[in-house]
Amino acid sequence: MGIGLLGRLIFNILEPLRDSYDYLLIDTSPSLGALTINALAATDEVIITVNPQLLVMMGLQDFLKTIKKIKSRVNAKLEVAGILFTMCDTRTNLCKTITEQVNDTFEGQIHIYGSRIPNTVKLGKSVYYSESLLEYALECKACEAYMKFAGEVVADEK
Repeated sequence: MGIGLLGRLIFNILEPLRDSYDYLLIDTSPSLGALTINALAATDEVIITVNPQLLVMMGLQDFLKTIKKIKSRVNAKLEVAGILFTMCDTRTNLCKTITEQVNDTFEGQIHIYGSRIPNTVKLGKSVYYSESLLEYALECKACEAYMKFAGEVVADEK
């Protein structure tokens, strides 16, 4: 698992920007494709987003193994900053059960952010209209949750 051409490209784009920004976010797909692996190879920290659905623990364990491999073979600086629950429907027992299971499994090992990003139609619509959620629906619950999460990330740095 080495850094390919894509990884070098990502690294070369990010490296000159490191001193200009406090945070650079790379939002990758949930699959472990080349972009995700190479983004991990070029970054310092990863925030793992978790959709509290069936089989999430298997996917999370696999992703953590991949992070460990990348850290040991390619990017020794890579750390897990925490887990963020997204697409949450806190009214369902499944969401509550999976959230508790992840909390119980990783408590004391990986930081679990307190923010929960709710599943809302406005998220999908903002993507459809090619607008950020801040532009499309500033007052929606998901936008408020993302703002709360951003506050958590900044507070953790202090």
